[in-house]
Amino acid sequence: MKLTGEKIYLRLLEESDAEAMLKLHVKNREFFKDYSPKKDDDFYTLDNHLTAIKTSIEKTKQGLRYSFGIFLIENDMLIGNITLAEILRWAMQSCFVGYYLDKEHNGKGYMSEAIKLIVEYGFKELKLHRIEAGVMPHNIGSIRVLEKAGFVKEGIARKNVEINGKWEDHQVLAIINEDYDR
Repeated sequence: MKLTGEKIYLRLLEESDAEAMLKLHVKNREFFKDYSPKKDDDFYTLDNHLTAIKTSIEKTKQGLRYSFGIFLIENDMLIGNITLAEILRWAMQSCFVGYYLDKEHNGKGYMSEAIKLIVEYGFKELKLHRIEAGVMPHNIGSIRVLEKAGFVKEGIARKNVEINGKWEDHQVLAIINEDYDR
């Protein structure tokens, strides 16, 4: 499955993407550290990324998670990831979106495009009613990306996620599928 925008496309991650995903994380190790849970050295191995992708593929088959690579159209380079996770059904019909992008590709509109593509997929294909995101309040760029896509600030989740060894507050933002129809 491929979701295509103007400059990027999203494709569900495959086992063959493990090496590129490892390179992305090694290259951005210091940059991602400020926005991600603490990772030990085992994280930075090919086996770890292969296992993570295999797990993600299984979760997709179960309808619980959809993890997409973000690729440049011009050269098919993997530059990031965007995932719809923790999908809840029945009375909720909701999930969380999480994402990251290679530092050198920030500020070029790629993540804005990826968010719009994933929201459309979540609403039209997965029939979700709500997609939620959590962002550290000082990550203004990420908040702007979400707001441009129609996400609305809902409040602060206090000491919500352990980032780099410290419990961090997160700004909760969400978008509602106003055309939701079971």
